[in-house]
Amino acid sequence: MRSIWNGAISFGLVSIPIKLVNATENHSIHFRQIHLADGGRIRYRKVCELDEEEVAGGEIGKAYEDADGTMIPITDEDLAQLPLPTAKTIEIVAFVPADEIDPLQMDAAYYLSANGVPAAKPYTLLREALKRSNKVAVAKYALRGRERLGMLRVVDDVIAMHGLLWPDEIRAPEGVAPDSDVTVRDAELDLADALMDTLGEVDMDSLHDDYREAVEELIAAKASGEAVQPAESDDSGGGKVIDLIAALESSVRAAKKSRGEGDENEAENKGDMADVHPIKKTASGKTAQKKSMPKSTGTKKSTSSTSSPARKTAQKQKKTTAKSTSSASASKSSSSAKKQTSSNARSTTKKKTAAPRKRASA
Repeated sequence: MRSIWNGAISFGLVSIPIKLVNATENHSIHFRQIHLADGGRIRYRKVCELDEEEVAGGEIGKAYEDADGTMIPITDEDLAQLPLPTAKTIEIVAFVPADEIDPLQMDAAYYLSANGVPAAKPYTLLREALKRSNKVAVAKYALRGRERLGMLRVVDDVIAMHGLLWPDEIRAPEGVAPDSDVTVRDAELDLADALMDTLGEVDMDSLHDDYREAVEELIAAKASGEAVQPAESDDSGGGKVIDLIAALESSVRAAKKSRGEGDENEAENKGDMADVHPIKKTASGKTAQKKSMPKSTGTKKSTSSTSSPARKTAQKQKKTTAKSTSSASASKSSSSAKKQTSSNARSTTKKKTAAPRKRASA
């Protein structure tokens, strides 16, 4: 890796020659501006506003613009002569616990490499001292024309330096928090905790830039002349007022499903559903649907939730069959009553006709 700055770490009276190397790299896909009419590339040219001539890089210098618009030229020699002790030195000013550094101050990251064999011993000494103390070093250094603040810590067997913003460069979060008072219920916090536990930890090395991959696939498709399929719209309802409890519960289920854990509640609900069987004829000739009883559930609500259209049809047919049977029984009873009445009438008639005959014989 190519060094971008050479200097030394000032550690008390110890000086450690080092080289500064970028610890990060940008993998973003960069685009060029083109003329839509003919595809020609659009370029920005550096033109002097006085003579309107294009100026080469070697003829361009620095200047400070005063309040009245006056340009005050500043050369690299002027800056090099400033009494800046950190011009070529990373000066350690303190050692503090890592949690005292506000993450908002974090900026670019660099690796510090020992510059030459003589630097190996003091470099290792500082590295091991940082490891054993469980602290980080706060330092000042100059880079690209300005003095900066940095934090030194150990990454594997290398000393890394994070550029830090100065405390006065961090803006106060005024007017950012919600204006109105909001009360969060314990049930909502419990669901949030459950979601956090379900998501758990992640292997940071497994994370990648999905958008960049999609852009690369788009470029490859257009370069080969393939048709580009539009992406499905994500109608996630962003910005809408939602039921927080329902959203948290859905999030927990989705997180479990994505991790292959499944949803126990969903499995239980599936087990509570009645098994539907083919329709068979009853003794009365009516159709009824045979079904097994639903499995035992804990509440009436879950039992009613297992009702299905097939079950309702079976209940309806059962009522119809019962009604038909009841009507048949009533009809049979009525017929029997009529027969009994007729029999009694005939018996009475016989008795009436028999009585005179008896008196005549007497």
